Amino acid sequence: MTQAREPESAALIEAAKLAREFAIAPFSRFQVGAALRTEGGGTFSGCNIENATYGLTVCAERVALWKALSEGAHSFTEIAIITNTHDLTPPCGACRQLLWEFCGDIRVVLANLEGRSETLTLGELFPRAFDVKNLGDKR
Repeated sequence: MTQAREPESAALIEAAKLAREFAIAPFSRFQVGAALRTEGGGTFSGCNIENATYGLTVCAERVALWKALSEGAHSFTEIAIITNTHDLTPPCGACRQLLWEFCGDIRVVLANLEGRSETLTLGELFPRAFDVKNLGDKR
């Protein structure tokens, strides 16, 4: 775990912060922004989007990932996630699973609006992840 101080990480945090402003969170009031960097240096951002059924709510991390994948990006290096909480907020289990499957062991920068940040790897957040290797010869 390290502080996220690299200029690239700072720019990614800013992109996530901007995305957070578009969050639709009328029920939880918990706004999240995420920004995902491609190997080529591109950035895809997303915010959480809630709805009345709750179960169809989508996290910011998944919005950013789906935007990237739907536009042809497939190689990623880092994701920044920002919330307005004192304690830094990691991705939920569903987001960890999807990030692992589509991004691998990327850097994950957790940040808040107070200026605190921490960088981990997805493997640190999601040890012994389930992926295609667990399917054996069934594919």
